[in-house]
Amino acid sequence: MAPKASMGKAFLSGNEALARGAWQAGLKVACAYPGTPSTEILETLALFPEVDVQWSVNEKAAYEVAYGAAVGGVRVLAACKHVGLNVAMDPLMTSAYIGVNAGFVIVVCDDPQMHSSQNEQDTRWVGIYAKLPILEPSSPSEALAFVQEAFEISERFDTPVIIRMTTRVSHSKEDVVLGKRLQRPVKALQKDMRKYVMVPGNARVRHEILEKRIEKLKALSERSRLNRIELNKKSLGFITDSVSYLYLKEVYPDASYLKLGFLYPFCDEKIKRFAKSVKRLMVVEELDPFIEEHVKSLGIRKVEGKHPSYRVGELDQDLIRSLVAGKPKKVKPRPGRAPRLCAGCPHWAIFSVLKKLDLFVAGDIGCYTLGALPPTSALHTCLCMGAGVTMPEGLRRAHPEGRIVGVIGDSTFVHSGITGLINAAYNKSKGVIFILDNATTAMTGGQPHPATGQTIRNESTKRLDLKALCQACGADFVDVIDPHGNLKALEELAVQRLNADALSVIIVQHPCALLKRENNEKKAGCV
Repeated sequence: MAPKASMGKAFLSGNEALARGAWQAGLKVACAYPGTPSTEILETLALFPEVDVQWSVNEKAAYEVAYGAAVGGVRVLAACKHVGLNVAMDPLMTSAYIGVNAGFVIVVCDDPQMHSSQNEQDTRWVGIYAKLPILEPSSPSEALAFVQEAFEISERFDTPVIIRMTTRVSHSKEDVVLGKRLQRPVKALQKDMRKYVMVPGNARVRHEILEKRIEKLKALSERSRLNRIELNKKSLGFITDSVSYLYLKEVYPDASYLKLGFLYPFCDEKIKRFAKSVKRLMVVEELDPFIEEHVKSLGIRKVEGKHPSYRVGELDQDLIRSLVAGKPKKVKPRPGRAPRLCAGCPHWAIFSVLKKLDLFVAGDIGCYTLGALPPTSALHTCLCMGAGVTMPEGLRRAHPEGRIVGVIGDSTFVHSGITGLINAAYNKSKGVIFILDNATTAMTGGQPHPATGQTIRNESTKRLDLKALCQACGADFVDVIDPHGNLKALEELAVQRLNADALSVIIVQHPCALLKRENNEKKAGCV
């Protein structure tokens, strides 16, 4: 990352460039829960002392803290990956009704090809569902520019604004031009119950305002410079967005383009005008036929989309050639070794015990999900964050005598496992939950969380006591054990709690091997 106040140019990733653009726009508060491919946005913003930055316990908390600051009168950003937005959908839907006081931008990073995700959902649909504007950069330089535009739109139209990134845009690098920071005064806190208190009577009025707002945003989309027509050879024209635009430009540099950056609401008149100007019209986009279906809804029958097989995974230059030629998609083998737990990972111990005991293991989202793969092959479900606590309860209700346990990480337990444990205790569930505490949010690069006692800027803070928390949630037994050199003791404890007619939590506690290496490198002055 370039020095915080430097000018000129810097070679930045999309996430770094977006963070820089937000800082230039006068950002004051930023919140997120780490999740690839979005993590680096907050890590970069933590380099800027002018910004109040926090890792939140989950995306809902991040959204609500950020939104509170926006209502309080400062420019704010909340970031997450696509599945993280699901956790924040409750406040997002109502914030669309309320609007903002100062600019509020939600950055959502989708993950086509599921490089590090459990599904491949397409965030673009949220624009329609929530009636919120979506901007979509295709490069780091656009990410830097678009986030500044997003803050202006947010304040001008009294609305949260979504910026949708994808893995390739987030992690690709480019030389970008750096600018100065815009100084923004803090706006006055408003006591306006009709705007900010969403009881039904107020919400009905705000819904009408929302519908009028989306029509005004549609007019802005029509004239926005973010939606641009590039007329070249008129024999072939593409309507496209995101990184697909860059792939197309490499393969078909002489074609004509309608490049959508202000993605939603759609610029219908511009779409119709472009469609009339080209002989052959194609929509090329990753994942769902979001743009394609809308273009067809406008009565533009000549438009060509993509075969359903192209709706899975990323596009690239070769796939685009096949798509334009009308050929079926061919899945290319991807080189590289199969993923596995790191050498020295403390999770090897618990999964060796679970495998030996021949248990049915309900898993969760984290490094430990790799316990499902050989040689351990000792994890049998993985749904979402927190399900390592709740799914075992449901499985045991179907099979009361089954040898069923759950596993969840320390950061994930704080994120969304606590309520599941309370639910299990309240509903008299029995069984064993293993919290795999490696003292970090390892899967996304080793970020701190409340149980580590460190903030995003490595400042000391109150440390969450997982044992006391589990006891307070209602667990009958809570044990803490270091598996390192204690494999037999871990197995004996697991058998003891499995045979007990009780709700038990075993906290398997040993730091991540990479975390220890990082600390050693810091002590040696290597980083």
